[in-house]
Amino acid sequence: MSQTAAQAELFQPAQRVAGQRQDVWSIVNEAAAASPVQPIVNMGQGFFGYNPPQFVLDAAKEALNRVDCNQYSPTKGRPRLKKAIADAYSSSFGRALNPDTEVTITTGANEGMLSAFMGFIEPGDEVILFEPFFDQYISNIEMSGGTIRYVPLHPPKDGATKTSSALEWTIDFEQLERTINPKTKMIVLNSPHNPVGKVFSRAELERIGELAVKHNFIILSDEVYDRLYYVPFTRIATLSPEVYERTLTVGSAGKAFYATGWRVGYLIGPEHLIKYVAAAHTRICYSSVSPLQEGAAVAFEQADKVGFWDESRKDMRRKMSLFCEVFDELGIPYSDPEGGYFVLANLSSVKLPEDYPFPPHVSSRPRDFKLAWFLIQEVGVAAIPPTEFYTDENARIAEDYLRFAVCKNDDVLETAKERLRGLKKYIVR
Repeated sequence: MSQTAAQAELFQPAQRVAGQRQDVWSIVNEAAAASPVQPIVNMGQGFFGYNPPQFVLDAAKEALNRVDCNQYSPTKGRPRLKKAIADAYSSSFGRALNPDTEVTITTGANEGMLSAFMGFIEPGDEVILFEPFFDQYISNIEMSGGTIRYVPLHPPKDGATKTSSALEWTIDFEQLERTINPKTKMIVLNSPHNPVGKVFSRAELERIGELAVKHNFIILSDEVYDRLYYVPFTRIATLSPEVYERTLTVGSAGKAFYATGWRVGYLIGPEHLIKYVAAAHTRICYSSVSPLQEGAAVAFEQADKVGFWDESRKDMRRKMSLFCEVFDELGIPYSDPEGGYFVLANLSSVKLPEDYPFPPHVSSRPRDFKLAWFLIQEVGVAAIPPTEFYTDENARIAEDYLRFAVCKNDDVLETAKERLRGLKKYIVR
């Protein structure tokens, strides 16, 4: 036995990280790096291909010159940032938010959600997720000791032949009600939704809110794409006082200002929920990055004044339309997003060569992994296979889709379109 193998046997990992198969991000990124078509056009991970606007960059640079911005911040967040968020969100919540009791700052939205799970979920508690889901939800809930129950969103029946609105991905409410039981402690929403692009309708949110009140569970509403909506957008927390009292709304300055590497997130909610999220955050990482919190505070203060939100929304919708032109050309249907910066394209008409040499870690996965690998190797465009965001039981729902992130420069989108036209010879109807 080698020394490495002996050490691996000696130091056994905890079950929460043991036995995990290779994740989609490493598969796609490693394949992209090794692709014979270079430079690869990476439309996989949802990082921006461009900088935040200048007023945001200037705010962060200015903060670096201040002594207090280079030291620990209060664990619940810098007062200026909490006030800026409260001011920025009070109008959409229809109430004056208290920055000291109803807002807490976290190290990215993901750590904020982990803090919410750690603050309320104990072994034996159940959390309901809609499929497809952001994959980090799973590990966050499991690390908290929770058990996950899944309810899939159902795509339009003609999704393989017709482009349709992402709204047509629907909830089976009868299945949702059957999933709720006395152990249900929380439900996780994501609107605008990653990867579907669905903005949950007011009617859908009202039914979920009614169930939460009836069965007394918490709503964790992941709204990190809340500034990128192309249809009317409703926050579930605003439906009624009873719903607000059990809702934690998650936001992301990184998503809002094109700065995903800043890792500045926040949660908004009633004091009796927020204080326990803040307590968990204190034990996880104590406090978040000071100068970037200050930079985010100035960004929120200035965004309305410079018309940033409207400009950001219009520009992302324009990028979405620009990119999707290639699918219209090729006759590849897609779910037209109502929000966010992802588009799901249905590639059921793309016939992969029967003898194509897929590596074992790809050939053992659903068809969308093979599609993703094929596009990387033969076309030079990286996309994400969405079955990674499903349980094995329901992976068939998404096995013909790929997720493309359009938050890239226009020249990158144009290059991607040109390369994707290379699929034409593989399309069979």
